[in-house]
Amino acid sequence: MVKEEKEENMGYVEFQVFSFTNKIRRLASHLELHKKVFSSERGLRRLLAKCRRLLAYLAKKNRVRYKKLIGQLNIREHQ
Repeated sequence: MVKEEKEENMGYVEFQVFSFTNKIRRLASHLELHKKVFSSERGLRRLLAKCRRLLAYLAKKNRVRYKKLIGQLNIREHQ
């Protein structure tokens, strides 16, 4: 993603969820290798909670954008 485009999109919920999803995947793969790094595990939980809150907000405000986003990111729908 181009830097200008990235800076323009930073306020969008979709971009924030995309960014958090990438961080979550990176941390999850790190934790598979290093199982006893509890600070990383705590960071992962915080990111998951933040991402879940953003997804709940988007689902409440615009269901179509929410469905499109979870389809693009290949993540499960949260209840």
